[in-house]
Amino acid sequence: MYELSRHLHYQVLHLHGEVDLNNSPKLREQVLDILEQGQSLLVDFAALTYIDSSGVATLVEGLNVSKGKSLQFGIVGAGGSPLQVLQLTRLDQVFPLFAALDEIKE
Repeated sequence: MYELSRHLHYQVLHLHGEVDLNNSPKLREQVLDILEQGQSLLVDFAALTYIDSSGVATLVEGLNVSKGKSLQFGIVGAGGSPLQVLQLTRLDQVFPLFAALDEIKE
């Protein structure tokens, strides 16, 4: 479902396939763990084909936690159905969105 890497001072969580009610608790645990360690987070949607409301709720929770800890939280490579979900919920206005990791500077 996901892999971790680093880009500059960010942890990057690369999502694959689908995020739904079955696997969003594991995603939540990973997101909160990264933020609890005091690390800024980018969530890479490039290989994500589907995200449901439970996955979106996890990302919103992560964004709120990151703000409380003065950490950065963004989404990279959103397209297709996952991007439409962000647009329909107007979360594309809330999350910092980046087309690619190359766009992100220190």
